[in-house]
Amino acid sequence: MNSEKVVFAFFIVLALTLNFGFFLGGMDSAEHHNIYELFAAIVVSLISTVLKVGDRTHLGAVFLATSLVADLQLIAAAIVWGIVANVHGEALTGDSLATVVSLSGGALLANLISVILLIAETVSVRR
Repeated sequence: MNSEKVVFAFFIVLALTLNFGFFLGGMDSAEHHNIYELFAAIVVSLISTVLKVGDRTHLGAVFLATSLVADLQLIAAAIVWGIVANVHGEALTGDSLATVVSLSGGALLANLISVILLIAETVSVRR
């Protein structure tokens, strides 16, 4: 068993599950979306991106692209949350929370594509 591949797959799947955990819930209900879970999803997504940087294959480039998209979406969601909460000094309303959740949904889709590619790569490996 290749421990490098295990760590790689672990962070890809963890990024997906954390993102899914944040995304799941009512679009306009702040009780369903935890800021710490969004933070954890960003950190794990960034770690996943760093792990994908060294791969020089075509599939590695697609892995990196999906990870960069997820990072961008999650960071944008955190920026929107931060601007609404700190600059405007108000709690997240239905509209602003829907924007945050929608951005995390885009990241979720990118993470899902990454996991599908991981599964495809795993299935295609011959012993």
